[in-house]
Amino acid sequence: MSAADPTQRDIFTISRLNSEVRAVLEGSFPLLWVEGEISNLATPRSGHLYFSLKDAHAQVRCALFKGKRQLLRFEPGNGEQVLARARISFYEPRGDFQLIIEHLEPAGAGTAQREFEALKAKLQAEGLFDSARKRELPLFPRRVGIVTSPSGAAIRDVLNVFRRRAPHLQITIYPAQVQGQSAPGELHDALQLALSRAECDVLLLTRGGGSIEDLAAFNDERLARAIAAAHIPVVSAVGHEIDFTISDFVADRRAPTPSAAAELISPDTDALLRSIDKQRQRIIGALRRSLQAERRQLGTLVGRLQRAAPASRLRQQQQRLDSLDLRLARGMRAALARKHKDIDMLSQRLLSHSPARRLLLLQQRFTPLADRLNQAWRRAHERRHARLSANARQLNAVSPLATMQRGFAVLRRADKSVVTHTSQVDVGESVEALLADGRLDLEVTRVSEQSIFKPLDDVQEQD
Repeated sequence: MSAADPTQRDIFTISRLNSEVRAVLEGSFPLLWVEGEISNLATPRSGHLYFSLKDAHAQVRCALFKGKRQLLRFEPGNGEQVLARARISFYEPRGDFQLIIEHLEPAGAGTAQREFEALKAKLQAEGLFDSARKRELPLFPRRVGIVTSPSGAAIRDVLNVFRRRAPHLQITIYPAQVQGQSAPGELHDALQLALSRAECDVLLLTRGGGSIEDLAAFNDERLARAIAAAHIPVVSAVGHEIDFTISDFVADRRAPTPSAAAELISPDTDALLRSIDKQRQRIIGALRRSLQAERRQLGTLVGRLQRAAPASRLRQQQQRLDSLDLRLARGMRAALARKHKDIDMLSQRLLSHSPARRLLLLQQRFTPLADRLNQAWRRAHERRHARLSANARQLNAVSPLATMQRGFAVLRRADKSVVTHTSQVDVGESVEALLADGRLDLEVTRVSEQSIFKPLDDVQEQD
């Protein structure tokens, strides 16, 4: 039979063709990563997402089904640059080549996450995260240094906790930007300044919550190595409880929030006072129990003496007993006095750290500054007034008005040009003479080119 015979042709239906094309495409490519810009985003009531991914030269249709969409950590939108993990497919009813999206993330966030994981693995391999190298925080710090933005919400939360728990605690803020391109360098420099001044017992590196991009400054390798090399304990409290940065891993302690870091660092003054009072009560109770035991023993001995000893021996024992009683009383008074002294000393130490005293010293220090500022302003005003007077005198010296007041005049033609040579005017032309107190309208009746001033050479020859 001829090849042109229709009964011998393998004729594909459109459905068969599309089905076989889908099988070829889906079997030829594994899961792959694709980067592009979202466009033509559609969100039907089914909960699925349909959109296109495009670059400068091409685009491809994409489908993100509801089950995968619920796992996204962001809401996609038109114009966003994204990184997609997808498998190639073919939609048979329309004959469209498409991608089935398994995972979607912002392109920048994916890059940042990969860089974060790479740096984390590198520093962990070097031992910067080892707990053995991390130091304990001081139980009773006197001064805390805070490396953060002085205008952020985190510093307000931290200071509120410090004021509530430990108002005597001294705070030093080392300001730095906590997000943006300059933030890693500013954080590093502020930390190095705090370490070089060595005036704090513990340092707090903190900021409030934000996106991965907002917290990127705390994933800087240079900053992480500076934290690891610090000779002062460092606490990292960046973002919220679910946020983790490289600074958290390398710091001596990590706190889930700025407020939690403040509670971790500061001793609870009220709890400390309660502990002191509890110890005092325990001491008094122990002394009372000891006194009662001694009295019971004393009563027992007195009874034994009364039953077994002669009168002379009884008197000796009574004298000895009196002596022991006096010694015991003195010892108890001395012990109580020492405990009271310790309690008074601790109370004085707490009062000496009161912020009211420091506030008074600062007020005494800054009061004279207002007078110094007023004096400096008056001196500067006098110098400027003297300079203005001198400039006015110089300006008056070169002013043409002073020359005109001595009898000189300025001639101007009708077009307002100044006459400086006789060749500029003609006989019969009208000119204007400007004097110090007015002007004269003149008519030229004669022009003489002979100068009324003798040349300097002629004067010298005559001499």
